[in-house]
Amino acid sequence: MATTTSERPRTLRPPEQMVVLTGVSWETYEALLADHLDRSVPHFTYDHGVLEIMAPSLPHEKDNRLLALLVEVVAEELAVDVVDIGSLTFKRRDLERGFEPDTGFYIEHEALVREAREIHLGVDPPPDLLIEIEFTRSALPKVPIFAAVGVHEVWRVGTKQVRILVLDDGAYSESERSAALPPLTAEALSRFLQRGRALPRTAWLRELRAWVREQLADA
Repeated sequence: MATTTSERPRTLRPPEQMVVLTGVSWETYEALLADHLDRSVPHFTYDHGVLEIMAPSLPHEKDNRLLALLVEVVAEELAVDVVDIGSLTFKRRDLERGFEPDTGFYIEHEALVREAREIHLGVDPPPDLLIEIEFTRSALPKVPIFAAVGVHEVWRVGTKQVRILVLDDGAYSESERSAALPPLTAEALSRFLQRGRALPRTAWLRELRAWVREQLADA
C-alpha cells in the first residue's frame, strides 16, 4: 500500500490536510469507515483501490454550511420538501466506489427517504443534489464517481464562484440554472456565496428570501 501525504497548495485560505493511499482493498476501506462511524471528519473517497482521506479547513466548512442553509431556505420559500443527509457515506461495492459529500440532499426523491434510517445505493436512489467544495484540485477526481452512481446535480464550489453540473445520459454538462431548485442560477449562487461570507447571517437571510420572493413574483 503506497501513501502520499500532502497539504493542498497554500492560498489565502488555510491548507486542508490530505492523505492518498493506493492499493487499498474494499475490506480495508469499509474497516476505516466503521472506525469513523460517528465522526463527521475526515472525509473518505474511494475509487478502485485508491483512497483519499481529507480533513476540511474552517473556510471549507463555513462555505459548505452556508450553501446548505441556502438550499433549505430556498426550498422553504418554494414549498419544496428536502432531506439534508449531510456527509453521509455512499458506497457501491459492485462499482468499487464510495464517497462522502460535503452536503447531500434528496429533493425529487425526498418522499422515498423521508423516514429512512439507512440509505443503500443500488437499492435506494442516489442524492438529487451534492455540494462539493473545491478550493483546490482534489487528488482523487470525484465527479466521475458521482456520475457513476447517478447523482443528478452537483454544485462545484470554488473560492470565487459556484458551477452547476447536471447529469445527462451518464455525463455532466455545465448549466446556468439549477435543475433541482430552478430559480437558482450559477450567477446567483456565486453572488450569495460571496455575500454570505461578508454579511451578518440575519442580513444575508433577509436578502436571500427577498430575492427568492422576487423571482416567484416575476415568474
